[in-house]
Amino acid sequence: MQRSHRSHRSDGLVPGNLPLELNAFVGRAAELTRLAGALETARLVTVTGMGGVGKSRFAAHAAARTEVRDGAWRVELSAVRDPDLVEHAVVEALGLTDQTSRPPRRVLLDHLAERQLLLVLDGFEHLVEVCASLVGELLRHVPGLRVLAVGRRPLDVGGERLFPLAPLTEPEAAELFADRAAARVPGFVLDDGNRSDVRELCRRLDGIPLAVELAAGRLSALSPAQLLSRLEDRFRLLTGGARDALPRHQTLRTAIGWSHELCTPEERLLWSRLSVFAGQFDLEAAEYVCSGDGLHSDDVLDVLGELLAQSVLFREETAAGVRYRMLDTVRAYGADWLEATGDADRLRRRHRDWYMGLATWCELDWFSPRQGEVAARVDAELPNLRCALEHCLTEPGEAHLGQYLAGTLWFSWVGCGRLSEGRHWLERSVELCAEDGTQEQSRLKALWVLGYVAVLQGDTVPALSALQECRDEAERTGNATAVAYAEHRTGCLALVTDDMARAETLLRSALDRYHEIGELNSNVLMGQVELAMTLAFQGDLPGAVKLCEDVRRVCEDHGERWALAYALYVLAYEALTGGDAAGARDLLEECLAIAHTFHDLLGTVLSVELLALVTAVEGDPSEAAALQGAAAPMWPSVGLPLFGSAYYNAPHERCEALARERLGDERYEECLGAGALLGQEAAVARALGRAGSRPLGAVPSPRRLPPDMRKPAVSPTSKGGETTG
Repeated sequence: MQRSHRSHRSDGLVPGNLPLELNAFVGRAAELTRLAGALETARLVTVTGMGGVGKSRFAAHAAARTEVRDGAWRVELSAVRDPDLVEHAVVEALGLTDQTSRPPRRVLLDHLAERQLLLVLDGFEHLVEVCASLVGELLRHVPGLRVLAVGRRPLDVGGERLFPLAPLTEPEAAELFADRAAARVPGFVLDDGNRSDVRELCRRLDGIPLAVELAAGRLSALSPAQLLSRLEDRFRLLTGGARDALPRHQTLRTAIGWSHELCTPEERLLWSRLSVFAGQFDLEAAEYVCSGDGLHSDDVLDVLGELLAQSVLFREETAAGVRYRMLDTVRAYGADWLEATGDADRLRRRHRDWYMGLATWCELDWFSPRQGEVAARVDAELPNLRCALEHCLTEPGEAHLGQYLAGTLWFSWVGCGRLSEGRHWLERSVELCAEDGTQEQSRLKALWVLGYVAVLQGDTVPALSALQECRDEAERTGNATAVAYAEHRTGCLALVTDDMARAETLLRSALDRYHEIGELNSNVLMGQVELAMTLAFQGDLPGAVKLCEDVRRVCEDHGERWALAYALYVLAYEALTGGDAAGARDLLEECLAIAHTFHDLLGTVLSVELLALVTAVEGDPSEAAALQGAAAPMWPSVGLPLFGSAYYNAPHERCEALARERLGDERYEECLGAGALLGQEAAVARALGRAGSRPLGAVPSPRRLPPDMRKPAVSPTSKGGETTG
């Protein structure tokens, strides 16, 4: 197995996201050397070539051999259909979690500003204009960035250096064939009995790696000589392309068409129907979407197994279980056949129906012990969910389905760190109206979820507008559920904007409404937590504890973890205010671990901020300053630091004052700067590793806070959110 040659960071983590290679990389030694030289002299190198020539594998292998301080990061764009989502895809590939209303391009510019990394942009040809614009701006403003683009055409950006990738030489192709054949037929080697047939086969396939691998995949049924004899018929069958088509396109179609022709009618049918999936898919989805009209659902597994054996599909182990993927060029060939059958629209509707059902199931299961499984499943299915959303929002008469799907995925947008993308789909959906004015319930849900997302991003005016529209329409139509959710999220907005009296009134009313209609889920529990935070900020700590302990019990009964994390945060706030620093640490460490697992950046950064104060109180001001420094770079990806709220900001100010007093300004700033360089993963690991570890000479760790720390963070009688102490 070939492994990355990237260096390790000082924290022991390997930078970048390049996949490990699962089989041998064959040939191309000279090209690798030339590409390495090109990357040293040009900041943008574009590997071009025909589909199936091995551009993606070649580029990933070359990137893994490139030494760059902040790593090589691959962005797979083949499954991205909407140009507006290109920048979101880059943000996600870089592991960033941005929950603000900032444009993703701004997020990228800010994140990359001081970094030195290699960005591998793979499969951009159908999105060339937006990719060219993005790459051009990034290269102009980020001096430490290099881009290795991979596609079927140039980006046509200033400074671009083209690197056309030719097919394998005949000896290399034969070596590739032998390696892949040995994986299919144990003991297979090139010998005097098959060498000439294999070489002729590779020559006739023009050395295209995809064609060679597909040919090797047939050795379980045919010998090299039989493959060669069948190849003659297949080439003659598939050489009727347009005269003005590029030769490489004709060759690719020959290679894939030949493999297609060797399939049974059932295999060809499944191949074409599987082309409606974007990215990975699982067996259950394939059985539902692709069965019927000539292919029984009970037969899908066996037919799919044959496609796996022929390398038409690939099997992958993921956090969401066993999944399958089809190469993009193979998928495109299947899509052409699907269109030719006239069945494409029906299959796209079945695909949409499956993912509507999946989203519904996931929303229900979010409030259960399977919350972690739901998060992993949605992560794996994101390309298909995007495809379903796009279908709903562009097909006439399906606006309400798009609104339903965008609203149903609230738990992914809010709970799994996708606020920015969620807002994209929600805003698109609420702009549409059902032609006959029906299905208003779906639009109301999309509105309150949009308001919720905007609240968390700190966008007060859009949040209030969406929530007010939702409430007005819900009251007009008698939709008690939508009224409750709109009131709840308006109360949440009052909380983060320091209007505690209004927040308490609205949240209590919303909880009463939930009780009246029998609603109980993660949103309802979050309403209790938010009310508890409101009470805590006003000095009613016993009331806050009572509410959060109730949430804790319900979470334990139902296996809920996401809302539990926020309840633990409030309980830690109360413990710290009451003088129990050790208890607060235990609660916050559990809170942080949960939030980080779900990629909930808001929960993560709030926990780190309060852990900093705990650390300062326990007698380690330098570590407290480092944790504050680590939290600072996270906030721009959430929204206003600490919501711009005096109440949420008070613990931060107390921590800073305590640390500055003990360290002095110069040492405090030094520790703050060191923490800011940690990065999110390292910061979380450091925060969670603090228990039981104190530097030599630190001030002893008191279990009880000094008297001045036992007051609420903000005086309930202060005006304008003014802090006390």
